[in-house]
Amino acid sequence: MAARNTARKRAFQILFEADQRDTSAREVLGDWIRHARSDDRQPPVSEYTMELVEGYADHAGRIDELISSYAVGWTLDRMPVVDRNILRLGTYELVWVDGTPDAVVIDEAVQLAKEFSTDDSPSFVNGLLARFKDLKPSLRRD
Repeated sequence: MAARNTARKRAFQILFEADQRDTSAREVLGDWIRHARSDDRQPPVSEYTMELVEGYADHAGRIDELISSYAVGWTLDRMPVVDRNILRLGTYELVWVDGTPDAVVIDEAVQLAKEFSTDDSPSFVNGLLARFKDLKPSLRRD
């Protein structure tokens, strides 16, 4: 489904920008929405992109806690910014979005890592999200 793929990519870009600007994902999402409304050259922000960004924002503390706890040998600050935000998005969708098959979430995150990160990143992203998939029932607490 190309629309969902594009929505995930845009949600990742919003999380990445928020991380780089040291601001909230919701603030950057608002900027993207305003920009799309005022400049017809910019595509509109899809409903699914908004759902992903807002969902991540609702669970950001827990998501960062999970990534920090299970990324053996890596702190969030030491992790490449791209990987950190792919994992944030993938963790939210994997753990809190029931309508998307787990394999699709993991594959999409790995594809983002292949496109935007290092050669080692896809296997790192795959491994951590696969671990979350196995532990999913116990991870949802906030």
